[in-house]
Amino acid sequence: MRKSEVLAAEAVSCLNKALCHLKDIWEEIGIPEDQRLQRTNVVKNHIKSLLDMMIKEEESLKKRLISSIQTCRTEKEKLCLELQLSVFEEEDGISMLQQEKNIRTQMEALVKEKTQRMQQLKALLEQDQDLCDILCSMPYGIAPDSVPSLEQLENFGQHITNQNQEKAKRHAEFMDLKKQIILYMEELDHIPETSFEKDVVCEVEESFCLSRDNITALKLLVCQLEERKAENEAMCETHREKIQQLWDRLQVPQEEREVFNEHMVASKKRNLEALKAEVQRLEELKLLNIRNVTDAIRSEIAVFWEKCFLSVDQRQAFVPYFSEDFTEELLSLHDAEIQRLKQHYEDHKELFDGVHRWEESWRLFQELEKKATDPTRFTNRGGNLLKEEKQRSELHKSLPKLEKKLKAQIDAWESEQGREFLVSGQKFLQYVEEQWELHRIEKEKEKLERHLKKSKQTEEDMLYGTAVRTPTKRRFLGTTTPNKTRKGPASRTPGGSKPPHPRIQSCNKENEAHLKGSPLSGALLTPVSPQRNFSIASVASTYSEFVRDLVNTESVQSSETCPRPLTPRSSTTS
Repeated sequence: MRKSEVLAAEAVSCLNKALCHLKDIWEEIGIPEDQRLQRTNVVKNHIKSLLDMMIKEEESLKKRLISSIQTCRTEKEKLCLELQLSVFEEEDGISMLQQEKNIRTQMEALVKEKTQRMQQLKALLEQDQDLCDILCSMPYGIAPDSVPSLEQLENFGQHITNQNQEKAKRHAEFMDLKKQIILYMEELDHIPETSFEKDVVCEVEESFCLSRDNITALKLLVCQLEERKAENEAMCETHREKIQQLWDRLQVPQEEREVFNEHMVASKKRNLEALKAEVQRLEELKLLNIRNVTDAIRSEIAVFWEKCFLSVDQRQAFVPYFSEDFTEELLSLHDAEIQRLKQHYEDHKELFDGVHRWEESWRLFQELEKKATDPTRFTNRGGNLLKEEKQRSELHKSLPKLEKKLKAQIDAWESEQGREFLVSGQKFLQYVEEQWELHRIEKEKEKLERHLKKSKQTEEDMLYGTAVRTPTKRRFLGTTTPNKTRKGPASRTPGGSKPPHPRIQSCNKENEAHLKGSPLSGALLTPVSPQRNFSIASVASTYSEFVRDLVNTESVQSSETCPRPLTPRSSTTS
């Protein structure tokens, strides 16, 4: 049994003895029973009041302990947070008094640590302030009223050490920047104007304040001088281009141009002023020759119209081009238009160059195709036939690749710009398809005309007798011998046994239409004239019907096997 329990038992025993003693005294005195009960009740109330008071005092002590523990714990956590330390772990299974003692001890240790750190911080701040006064630098970025961590104190101390080396470094940087500033000012013919510029260029180096702001201002001054130099060079270059353009338009003699050569190279202040004066002089001269200058610009505009494949409607949309009222305003409109066209051409140069390449390749391909059907080509003895055939074969391969590349470029351009890429007011891929279709129709028509001509000749031979024809020395490549009969319809390549390009193969079904068009102006589908639609129905013979059936059968077979030309994707509405 614990001592507290023994003491409690003794207290109960004493209370019982006291009550018994009181009872004996009351009996000896002869106090009546009812008064005994009253007195016993008074004793009980007195004892109860005393015990309640004692309990209340102990409860108050307990509350004070709990409050002290909570206060100390809160203060300890705050100190740990300020000192950037982890919170101490509290011991389990101990009494309130021991717990309060432990927390208070820990708190006192943290207060001591805080005081030491603040004293160290104060000393470092004083040193830093002295260095800031020497170097004109900003104070170290740390709050003087907050408790620094050990790492912050260490970094601060390292900063103080580094500051001792900062003066020599800044002085070297200042000397380098000063050298650049003096050089730029000489190139710009610039004299120091502000007090800062005079301090940099004219004052002694040791008297210059090596503050961070001043170093930054020096760098800014260097950047400003660099920008002014770049602006001067850009302005000079712009004026040179304008002068060259005006020289060409005004047809200024070469001797007069050579006098101005010095200013067409250098970009100093005096050169810029000379260039501005020359531009002004030429502009005034231009106003005196507005008509000639406008005509010169119109020639340039016409060239870029062709380069950019603008349609007739697009060209006519620039109404000032057709005006005969030559004024300064008209000249300005032409200047703006030529600049717009040049920019438009540069923005889409790759596409326009690709279209030019395709157009040139297509023109050459058509020429070679035409030569391939010319019987006189076999009389050549210079090797041109082999070269042409090789070139035609290369175009067979290169044209589809070029079209595929252009299609990818156009698709990307239309996706990026959100509008259709037009050439001569028409979708380029649609134009390519129409050119292939036109080529196919022409080949089909030529083939049909050859069949009709041969059929007509055969009918005449049957009606009037066979005519004696002297064959040429060499026959077409791929043709049958004159004394042999064709066994059936078969397509032949005009240039030899090599099969033609898929887009050149005949695939017309009725041959009732003929496409006409000029390069990049749009191919229009127009009906074939009645004179061209030859018929042999007037010759009433069995062989005539056989030939007609033969021609129709071959046309149908060719139509079933021929692939379609490149088809553009669906147009994008801008």
